[in-house]
Amino acid sequence: MLQRIRYVRSDDGVSIAWAEAGRGLPLVKAANWLTHLEYDWESPVWRHWTRFFARHFHYVRHDERGCGLSDRAVGDLSFPRWVDDLERVIDAARLDRRFALIGISQGAAAAVAYAVRHPERVSHLVLYGGYVVGAHRRGQPDAEAQFRAITEVMRVGWGQANPQFRQLFTSRFVPDATPAQLEWFNELCIRTTTPEIGAALMGARGEVDARELLAQVRVPTLVVHCAGDQVVPVAEGQRLARGIPGASFVQLESRNHVLLEHEPAWQQFQQVLLDFTGQARAQADDGGAALATPRERAALALLCEGASNAEIAARLGIAEKTVRNHLSNLYDKLGVHSRAAAIAYAHQHGLSPRGD
Repeated sequence: MLQRIRYVRSDDGVSIAWAEAGRGLPLVKAANWLTHLEYDWESPVWRHWTRFFARHFHYVRHDERGCGLSDRAVGDLSFPRWVDDLERVIDAARLDRRFALIGISQGAAAAVAYAVRHPERVSHLVLYGGYVVGAHRRGQPDAEAQFRAITEVMRVGWGQANPQFRQLFTSRFVPDATPAQLEWFNELCIRTTTPEIGAALMGARGEVDARELLAQVRVPTLVVHCAGDQVVPVAEGQRLARGIPGASFVQLESRNHVLLEHEPAWQQFQQVLLDFTGQARAQADDGGAALATPRERAALALLCEGASNAEIAARLGIAEKTVRNHLSNLYDKLGVHSRAAAIAYAHQHGLSPRGD
C-alpha cells in the first residue's frame, strides 16, 4: 500500500502535513502524541495500526503542529489549535461522504470537539485510550506531580545520545514491548520533535479540560480502553463513556497504551472497530472482491489444497519468488498475517474454489 502526503496551512500560518491511503469508508484520525507520517509507516509500533486502517478504510491522518513533517517552529500549541488543525486537514481531504472519526490518547479531546461542531459530517466516533481531562485537571496530586516530573525530564534529557531519559517516557507507553520496539520508539522521540516542543506539548496536554463537551456529542460513539493502561488510566475512558449519551464501552486486557501487534487485545480492537463501523458486514458481503487478480485467486485455492510455495509455482508456471509476492499481496488484502489465517478466511468467505 502507498500513502500520499500533502500539506495544508492552518489559520495562523502553520504548515500541517497530512496523509491518506486506502479506499472505502473514510476514517479520519485526530493527531496524537509522537507521530511521523513517514517514519511510523514502517515502524514496529505503529505499522500494524496504519496498515489495518488503510486496508479497511480511506484513511486520513496528520502530524500535529510541532511534530513529524509538520512545522516545528510554532508558538501556539493549545487545545483550540488542535481542533482547528483537524478541521483544516478534513477540509483539505475533500471527503465526499460522512466519515468515521477516531481519537487516540489526547486526540480524543479534539475528536470530541470536532464531532460536537460538525455532527452532520461524522458517521461514527471512536475514542481509544483517550481523555478529555488532562493530568493537571483531575484533582490527583500524586499523578500530577509525576506528570510534571516526566515533562521536566523530557525538557532536559530528551535530546541526549543516551536513550535512558526517553525510555522513562516510552516504557510507560509500551511496557510489554520488545527491545527492538522500544529502540524504535526511543528513536521516534528525537525524530519527531525537539525537547522544548515536546515539553510544551506535554504541558498543553496536562491543561486540557473539555469535559463539558461530552454531553453535547450526538453521533454514535465507541469508547475502547485498556485495563492496565499506564499512560491514561482506564477511569478516563470510563469518564468518556459515562458522559457521552448512548456511548458503548469496551475494555481490553492490556498494559500497553499503544496496542502491539502480537497481543490478543489488538485482534479484539480490530474486530470491535470493524463491527462498530459496519465494515465487518460490508466486507463479508463483498465476498472476495478485494482479490483483484486471477493469479491471487488461483494461489489462494492452491493454499487451501495444502500446496507449498514451490508446488504453487510449478502448478501456475511462475517463479517461486513471484508466488511469494502474490501471497504477500493476498495477505494484505485479506487482512491476515499467515498461511493458516488466509486458508481460514478463504473457507469462511467461500473463496476456496480455484480461479483461472
